[in-house]
Amino acid sequence: MAEKKVSTSRKNQIKSLMLQISQTILEEEAREAKREKIRHMEENCPSVSIPGTMPDLQELCRKIHKQIDLLDEERYDMENKVNKSDKEIDDLRMKVQDLKGKFKKPALKRVRMSADDMLAALLGSKHKVSMDLRANLKQVKKEVKEEEKQTGDWRKNIEDKAGMDGRKKMFEGEV
Repeated sequence: MAEKKVSTSRKNQIKSLMLQISQTILEEEAREAKREKIRHMEENCPSVSIPGTMPDLQELCRKIHKQIDLLDEERYDMENKVNKSDKEIDDLRMKVQDLKGKFKKPALKRVRMSADDMLAALLGSKHKVSMDLRANLKQVKKEVKEEEKQTGDWRKNIEDKAGMDGRKKMFEGEV
């Protein structure tokens, strides 16, 4: 069957009716939420009558602190339940992805690691393997020149050359 065409004026009329209905529904939901909040506050938070004496005030504070501790314990338990359920949801999502067989491969980034770090990452921290490449290189010793050996503390040289004995040693050393 061929679909009947609806005129633009009729479309606009239907659209405005839908918007009005949805607006009334949203307003009703807001009023209901407000009533629910007030009802919850009346149930869980009774009005506080502040006593005039100090011991009564202290007792009221102790009572309020006990309630706070209980609520903190409940909040902590709820957070743990939520975290646990989130982990279970993530695990189930991973299982579903595994079953589907379609994986989105993440873009790999370059990582600068030394050979020792790579071996530690692959083998774990239990195995201690070091790959010191510099230890395998051939060691070359420099020849130390005689002049470098003789040059020591410059203050000693000056004390030796001071006076007539020092000059005499300089001339004898040169000959």
